Amino acid sequence: MLLDVEESQLVLVDFQIRLMPAISDGPAVLANAVRLAKLATLLSVPAFVTEQNPSRLGGSAHELQQALEQVGARVLSKMQFSAVEEGLGEWLRPPSKPVQGNARSLPKHLQKTSTGSERGTIVLAGCEAHVCLLQTALDLIEDEFDVWVVTDACGSRTERNRDAAFDRLAGAGAELVTTEMVAFEWIRSAEHPDFKAAQALIK
Repeated sequence: MLLDVEESQLVLVDFQIRLMPAISDGPAVLANAVRLAKLATLLSVPAFVTEQNPSRLGGSAHELQQALEQVGARVLSKMQFSAVEEGLGEWLRPPSKPVQGNARSLPKHLQKTSTGSERGTIVLAGCEAHVCLLQTALDLIEDEFDVWVVTDACGSRTERNRDAAFDRLAGAGAELVTTEMVAFEWIRSAEHPDFKAAQALIK
């Protein structure tokens, strides 16, 4: 199964100013998050970002800010470690809108409802992998989203914690991918009109 750009939404978890210096291999992790945000802009993938206790940890890292603005990412400030506990699921899958007009007189099985976003695939990256990212991912899986975790855009203060998170996520049914996998699966072909621009982002 390959990622489908038309089914995808991007969620970036807690790439924050005061947290990133403590993350193992933090600059590389952050650089890949920036690439993901730029790819989302290029390919019109909806994007969301979370910030854990921003009054203590600050906003998103400066390197990421411009990319988030370009993609029009919604920002969810949170105190819970799982962003789903703070309403992320409702952002990713808005509730159905009631049927309007004469359609209400039709039998229920013939009524068409508007379900907001139909994108059920969540491309997820963030910090710390074994805390906020893990808890958010597990809750999204429980809510029946397809979760794809971008491993080279995830980090923890120690590699052991990060790797333990990946093991647990794989066991729970998340797909583990890399930034380049996401880029090339979203594009699928060297004939894609945005191929060269996407290739430039990941080189």
